[in-house]
Amino acid sequence: MVAQVIDGKAFAAKVRAQVADQVAKLKEENGITPGLAVVLVGEDPASQVYVRSKGKMTVEVGMNSYEHKLDAETSEEDLLALIDKLNNDPSVHGILVQLPLPKHLNEDLVINSIDPAKDVDGFHISNVGLLGTGQKSMVPCTPLGCLMMLRDHHGSLSGMDAVVIGRSNIVGKPMAQLLLGDSCTVTIAHSRTKDLPDVVRRADIVVAAVGRPEMVPGDWIKEGATVIDVGINRIERDGKNKLVGDVDYASAAERAGAITPVPGGVGPMTIACLLANTLTACCRANSLPEPEGLTA
Repeated sequence: MVAQVIDGKAFAAKVRAQVADQVAKLKEENGITPGLAVVLVGEDPASQVYVRSKGKMTVEVGMNSYEHKLDAETSEEDLLALIDKLNNDPSVHGILVQLPLPKHLNEDLVINSIDPAKDVDGFHISNVGLLGTGQKSMVPCTPLGCLMMLRDHHGSLSGMDAVVIGRSNIVGKPMAQLLLGDSCTVTIAHSRTKDLPDVVRRADIVVAAVGRPEMVPGDWIKEGATVIDVGINRIERDGKNKLVGDVDYASAAERAGAITPVPGGVGPMTIACLLANTLTACCRANSLPEPEGLTA
């Protein structure tokens, strides 16, 4: 068996096109332009690249982009004051504070100061609680992207056996909640799971999100299973830097029915879903119907 490649880059482009169409419709019919504010504290090179990419794509889909770049020494008081200002700005529908923050800033405090309705990262404790109890919430972007790709590939996920490897608050836990919401039977596995290979071998769906290069070999994968590889790990091989996932792609692709590559799989979906979440937040703020196909 040769696995079908789930092309996250192409799928993300399709999602962005859907967002752009609905943003244009919002402008024409309601005179409303969704706005996304991104706050970057400090000069982390990876964060700077990511923020530039977010701003570029926000503008490309017709939204307003507001970038706030603060010095690494910015005080917690000043950062919270900016967030409060954005919370009260009706032209801003989504707020994202780029992580990680400098060590002197309390990430939990900062995230939970964002208006939950504008928390397009889905990290606010209120959104975590709403998602966990099956209520309407803002959903973290990476798990939402994974869910969209799974729905697109399978249609209904009802009754499927899913294993999520990884228990982070950003991917593992919300991913499990989303799969439960789509009526999967869900196991959350991690580094201390007994008989981890056998647990994974039972799964129709494997979502790997542990941050360990090629931790999951092909012989852990059930014949025909769908593998969603969230990991992005930089390793050195044959004297060259290379990006690999948490799954050994070559061996897994021989057994899986479908698999996401790294790079070009889950990664591009994260920003696409950030834009989708901003659109959703805008629609909710204005009591308009939520965008079809772009929510959990």
